[in-house]
Amino acid sequence: MRPTLLDNVSHQHLRLQTRLDPAWGDAVTAVPTVPGEFRLLQAHFPVVFQPAPQGGGFQPVALLGVGERNHFATPQGWAAHHLPWALERQPLLAGRDGDGWVVHIDADSPRLSTTEGEPLFLPQGGQSPLLARRVAVLQALHEGMQALPGFIAALQAHELLEPMSLSYERADGGTHRIGGFSVLHEERLAALPGAAVAALHEAGHWLPMAMAVASLAHFPDLIDRERRA
Repeated sequence: MRPTLLDNVSHQHLRLQTRLDPAWGDAVTAVPTVPGEFRLLQAHFPVVFQPAPQGGGFQPVALLGVGERNHFATPQGWAAHHLPWALERQPLLAGRDGDGWVVHIDADSPRLSTTEGEPLFLPQGGQSPLLARRVAVLQALHEGMQALPGFIAALQAHELLEPMSLSYERADGGTHRIGGFSVLHEERLAALPGAAVAALHEAGHWLPMAMAVASLAHFPDLIDRERRA
């Protein structure tokens, strides 16, 4: 990876190949997400939580498969109405600029070309619609990551996360266990007193929590997809 500040002079001839390719890392079975995306994700993918790499917290992720396969990255294209932001923002990266942030691009990304794909910039130097969309997605992810610690703190304060334990029978007759994740505890969320619910609403946490609970209904679909693969 070679993060480089994106600008319309140095990169005026760059094009972006928008297809998904397993060789580019698009066949992952889980992608990081932020609460602001939960409403879009819950229509297709379970949202679960895994321990944060730095410890002491959690990172929400969208599950795209329960085994070793991503069941949505197909030769015909992405098999869902929503492409997770973590995949869509590629190959853009958020960089620091003092107290603000700037857009970097991974100059080593195989998605970039000077001959194939869609242009990043218009002939006059403005952002193409494709680039504008990806910058907006990157911004949503960046802002979501800044707000994530407060959301996780609210989950922990109300003891709403519980370790997930789920096993299913594979097509070959064996048993596969899905572990290492936590999920929102629906009963505890529903039992919160009115004052706590009001505070979560005011902080913008209640809707993402409800969407994360709703998303868990997609586990049977993921299991069926894995069995049919």
